[in-house]
Amino acid sequence: MMANDMHDERRDPAQAVEETPGAAQAESAGSGEAMQADALASLVAERDELKDRVLRTLAEMENLRRRTEREVADARAYAVTNFARDLLNSADNIRRALESIPEGDRASADGAFKALIDGIELTERDLAKTLERHGVKLIEPKGQRFDPNRHQAMFEVPDPEVPAGTVVQVMQAGYIIGDRVLRPALVGVAKGGPKPAAANPGDAA
Repeated sequence: MMANDMHDERRDPAQAVEETPGAAQAESAGSGEAMQADALASLVAERDELKDRVLRTLAEMENLRRRTEREVADARAYAVTNFARDLLNSADNIRRALESIPEGDRASADGAFKALIDGIELTERDLAKTLERHGVKLIEPKGQRFDPNRHQAMFEVPDPEVPAGTVVQVMQAGYIIGDRVLRPALVGVAKGGPKPAAANPGDAA
């Protein structure tokens, strides 16, 4: 019994020595796996952050591209705005020159006087075509309902024959450029007539 006990006592320290390196290795392996997991989590977080930055940059670049395209289109469409507005004075003067000629004299005109009238009318048409080529169009509001975005009311005209708010007289022509008003038309508006007829949904069918 004592020999066996002594044998067991001699064996136990050796076993303890042999078991100690294995535990250290296991602990070291566990620590290495934890470090690898931390490193992987850090890389994943960094990847996600970089991906988010790239997506944000792409979105900003797309917004910038669209904004630049709009600005270029606007610049192309409205670059002649100031020049066109200045030309409207010439168009007004040509129109006044024609309107100053009595209708009877215009109808009976011949020779040099008729050639002068024809030349003024031709100049007016050419100027209107030139303006239209650059996106400037005449507003023709007579007979239409008054639109404060395109017309400027100068006075009211009692007229029971037309709906109230109808443009019955144009004092000065208006113009638009693209989708914008270059100059509102100066108009006289009907007053006291019947109310405008409401649109009937069945009429559109």
